[in-house]
Amino acid sequence: MISVSDVLKAKNKEIQSIAPTATVFEALKKMSEKQIGALVVMENSKVVGIISERDYARKIILQGKTSKETLVKEVMSTTLFSVNPDTSVEEAMVLMTGKHVRHLPVFEKTKFVGIVSIGDVVKSIISHKDFLISQLSNYITAG
Repeated sequence: MISVSDVLKAKNKEIQSIAPTATVFEALKKMSEKQIGALVVMENSKVVGIISERDYARKIILQGKTSKETLVKEVMSTTLFSVNPDTSVEEAMVLMTGKHVRHLPVFEKTKFVGIVSIGDVVKSIISHKDFLISQLSNYITAG
């Protein structure tokens, strides 16, 4: 079984975050530069929310606000669903699809250790399934 810890090991170790007092424009610029869809919002080394491209689309553009004048704390998601490193990727996927979220912070007890996206989880599951298919094909053709 593949765990969230395995997914984190395969990812870039650098956690991308932003302060709640930054502007949404700054957040979007950072997401664009890092080619990611969300940032962890941190204040005093504590996770206080997540801001994503989805938050921008729904809470800025559609409400007539501007990204250069709106602060991250005004639009970030503060209801966070999280997992721990031992959580299986299948369990993470069930949580993400059930709660309609695309990013899950990962906590080891109370320490924030990373974030996984739905893309990370799907990629991991597909890779594992491909490996199993390859192993079964080798077993069948060798037998």
